[in-house]
Amino acid sequence: MPIALKDIRTIAELFKDNVLRSAKEPRFPANASLLNRVSLLQGDITKLEVDAIVNAANHSLLGGYGVDGAIHHAAGSELREECRTLNGCDTGDAKITKGYNLPSKHVIHTVGPVYQSSYAELKAQQLASCYRISLQLAVKNSLKHIAFPSISTGVYGYPIGNATHVALKEVRNFLDSEDGLKLDRVIFVVWSDDDKRVYENLIPQYFPLE
Repeated sequence: MPIALKDIRTIAELFKDNVLRSAKEPRFPANASLLNRVSLLQGDITKLEVDAIVNAANHSLLGGYGVDGAIHHAAGSELREECRTLNGCDTGDAKITKGYNLPSKHVIHTVGPVYQSSYAELKAQQLASCYRISLQLAVKNSLKHIAFPSISTGVYGYPIGNATHVALKEVRNFLDSEDGLKLDRVIFVVWSDDDKRVYENLIPQYFPLE
C-alpha cells in the first residue's frame, strides 16, 4: 500500500508525542513554521506517494544495491531505459526522471561519495552537494515534496552520524532560503532502528522546538 503524505508525521507531531526532545544547544534558531514542513519516517521509501523520492544512485544510474536496487525494481524497466539517456552522473550531482511504477511522480538520482576518513572534508562537501542539488532540482521542476534516504551510509561507508549532520544542515539552510519557501515537505526516510535513533537525536539541533 502506498504511504500518503497526510499519513507521514511531521516533526511538530513528533515533538508533541515526545519522540523528539528539545536540544540543549541547538545549532539553528527556532522557526516554528518549519516544524510542519519536515518529517522523519521509518519505512520503505519506494512506497511514498509524494512528488519525488531521492535515489542514492551509482555513477551509471542503471541500478545497484540497497535503496538504488529497490527503487529500480519497484519502478520497473522504464526507469532504467530513461536513465540510459542521462549519460550517468558525477559524485555530488543529481538528475531527475519520472517515477513510472512508483507511487512517487519522480525520482531524483544523486551520487553520494564513497567515504574516506583521510578526505573527510571533501566527502562532506560532496555529500552536501547531493542534498543541495536534489532540493534545487525539486524546486526547478515545481515539485512540492521530496523524500531522502540516508545517502552514502550503506555500502559507501559514510558514518551515519556525520552524514546526518550534513543532511540536516543542508535541508535547514535550503528551507531558510527563498527557494525553500516553494517546498511544502522534506521527508527523511530511514530503514533501521539505529539510523532512526541518530535522526531523532540530531533533528532537534537543526529544527529546534523553541
